[in-house]
Amino acid sequence: MDSSSLQAIILGIVQGLTEFLPVSSSAHLLIFPWILGWEPIGLSFDVILHAGTLLAVLIYFRSDLVQLGADLWQGVRGKPSPKPDLLTPLFVGTLPALVVGLFFRDYIELHLRDPRVVVATLALVGGLLYWADRTGGGQRAWKTLSWQHGLIIGLAQASALVPGVSRSGITIVVALLLGFNRVDSARFSFLLAVPIIAAATAVRVIEASLASSGQGLPLVPLLLGVVFSFISGFLCIKYFLRFLQVRSLQPFAVYRFCLSAFLCWWLLV
Repeated sequence: MDSSSLQAIILGIVQGLTEFLPVSSSAHLLIFPWILGWEPIGLSFDVILHAGTLLAVLIYFRSDLVQLGADLWQGVRGKPSPKPDLLTPLFVGTLPALVVGLFFRDYIELHLRDPRVVVATLALVGGLLYWADRTGGGQRAWKTLSWQHGLIIGLAQASALVPGVSRSGITIVVALLLGFNRVDSARFSFLLAVPIIAAATAVRVIEASLASSGQGLPLVPLLLGVVFSFISGFLCIKYFLRFLQVRSLQPFAVYRFCLSAFLCWWLLV
């Protein structure tokens, strides 16, 4: 196995796990190449990694997504579903990240993809996660979400464009503070990821196509990346939701503190 294939497998697993755990996939995908001295495989590889996790969440939540599609169709036909409306909070919650990504993505990539930023955001959101897990959380189920809840969680999701924040981490934090229980906070966070990951993947596909200038893509690493990203992402969703039924989020907060401290030490030595 060549080095590119091994790198693809490792980063695929890392992406699949950290996309849904509240530890920041962007931080880990930056940290691994920094520390190991890897040359980046390329923009297309980043696309494939996110496509793998998108596929994982689509398959895991397929019944929920089919129901949402049916509710949308009923609404188009003028026959609103009698079930709780999740389409509105999902739609409203998606808008802030789309707006921030559209107007500030270049600035973020040029100025905030920095190890010092990651050190700070890992620790800051770790503290928020620990505090929210101790003081937040309640009995609210995810199907009681209003559009106001969706907007507030969506504003938090927009901040996750900064490396180290963690999209799942910050959205779960805010959902807990709004009174939702751990499992349903995570479920809504994962569903809210679908349009954002899909939009980001579509943009990256277009950019990668324009930037490739007809050059061949590393097919084997790309396929390995998507396969391992999908597998690890699917298993992560499944077992993380089970974990939250009986355990708290505090171990992930502690992990963020430790990773921040390690990265700070690594930058200083």
